Amino acid sequence: MPLPIEFAERGDKNTIENECGFAPKFGDDGLIPVVTQDNKSGEVLMVAYMNREALQQTITIREAVYYSRSRNQLWHKGETSGNVQKVTEMRTDCDQDVILLKVEQVGPGCCHVGYASCFYRKAPLGDQLAATAENGIAQLELSEEKTYNPDEVY
Repeated sequence: MPLPIEFAERGDKNTIENECGFAPKFGDDGLIPVVTQDNKSGEVLMVAYMNREALQQTITIREAVYYSRSRNQLWHKGETSGNVQKVTEMRTDCDQDVILLKVEQVGPGCCHVGYASCFYRKAPLGDQLAATAENGIAQLELSEEKTYNPDEVY
């Protein structure tokens, strides 16, 4: 049976930034943002949130477990779709208020809309804005094709 995971108390700035105690800073809502990245390509797949329990479970089972803000519950990525994220590395930033997961994405994609990544659209920059705007509203451009049909998966 795995040991229960405890996190360090949040100390002063120097302690948080320079010592080795893992002291994640959860927001007032009890959540910490998580950037999830493909461990081979480096592509950012998604951004989600974890609460204390999701972070503890992720560390223990080495698969991504998030906290769904829309459903107000834990969400083991791939539990329904089979598109599991096997965690190969976990990092935190200097002030420990963001988690970076490097994962092996199992299955054709991580996005519930059917794309490999949740970042499947590009926003216009600079001169592109004027060329693509409709009635003054910036228009997004698809940057990848769907990798699976979500209607068949969910």
